[in-house]
Amino acid sequence: MGEVRGRSHTSHLPSPTCSFRESLQTTGPTLKIAVCIKRVPDMDVRFKIAPSGKAVDETGLKFDISDFDGYAVEAALQIKEKANAGEVAVISLGGDVVQETLRKAMSMGVDRAVQLKHDGAPVDSYAIATALAAELKDGGYDLIMFGRMSIDTAHGAVGAMVAELLGLPCVTAISKLEFEGTTAKMRRELEGAYELVECPLPAVVTIDEGIARPRYPSLKGIMAAKKKPLETKPAQLPEQRLALDAMALPAERSAGRIIGEGPAVVPELVRLLKEEAKVL
Repeated sequence: MGEVRGRSHTSHLPSPTCSFRESLQTTGPTLKIAVCIKRVPDMDVRFKIAPSGKAVDETGLKFDISDFDGYAVEAALQIKEKANAGEVAVISLGGDVVQETLRKAMSMGVDRAVQLKHDGAPVDSYAIATALAAELKDGGYDLIMFGRMSIDTAHGAVGAMVAELLGLPCVTAISKLEFEGTTAKMRRELEGAYELVECPLPAVVTIDEGIARPRYPSLKGIMAAKKKPLETKPAQLPEQRLALDAMALPAERSAGRIIGEGPAVVPELVRLLKEEAKVL
């Protein structure tokens, strides 16, 4: 998949404080880019389980582009803007509700969108990857981008599966990206170090946080998005081999107990930790 070098200090790539725009070469490449995005609920709410017991109750929930997918959209747009050429397309699988998510991406500056229509929310990553790969294989894309994971399921598997199905190199969870000819040079953050990775284009990459902060759609962008092409196609989903049997919320925590204060309560605290909490 290219050269991998692990270092913990210096690098010829920009430091983590540099913006993605600064990390591109002075004259960026002209690329045809696809970004696969997912519609997910706002995570800052208390969720309820739907009566089926197999899904989240969507009543009252707000939905948006998954966070990591938003980073990927912004990174793709900055590549195009640096070159002042190229194309960015977004693709999403789902029912007609995903059209709002696709329109938002176009209001940010994406050129066109494709909805792979499928009513329901498949949970089989391989089936999802197969449907996306079927759409992507003849698109002539130089770069296919995903978020590192969707924030609702956190599987983090679809991007790598699509790369395997298309026979393309894949680099996951990248935090920096630059180009040298037809070679992509990337940085992956590790615990206390980082990797520098190179691979030829076309390629598949998944985007980690920190690479770019998504822009807010402007009024002009929102109006322009209404006229941009949004194509709907049936999703070519194979038989799903993974099924979700049940969902459940974590058990409610018992109320805390105050046993006193000062050194005198330490013996009682130790006893409770041993006999009731059983953590000692």
